[in-house]
Amino acid sequence: MNSFIKIVFSISMVFAAHSGFACDYPNRALVPNGSTATKEEMVEGQRGVKAYVAAMQVYLDCIVEEEKTARNAIGNLEADQEQEREDMLNKKYNAAVDEMERLAAQFNSEVQAYKAKEEG
Repeated sequence: MNSFIKIVFSISMVFAAHSGFACDYPNRALVPNGSTATKEEMVEGQRGVKAYVAAMQVYLDCIVEEEKTARNAIGNLEADQEQEREDMLNKKYNAAVDEMERLAAQFNSEVQAYKAKEEG
């Protein structure tokens, strides 16, 4: 019975920790079309990308902290369970970093299109 209470308590703590952090995935910034955008639209797009990257960094920090808190609440895990949790965190983290890189590449491509339009 004692281990049952520990399990219930641990699960409760995980849910409490999760609701306390509530790591919200940021909305993707809108990237202007460089071939048709004005300078102001490009500058606004740059601001949006920078804000997105900053918000995404907050998200990344949050999911790492959320996992630390959950792991502390759970206590000891079997090695395979520990590895599974680590793998899931890494997948979430890497997917978010990949999305930031895709957005940056897209914006850079549109900047090149904008510059080509301005020169031509």
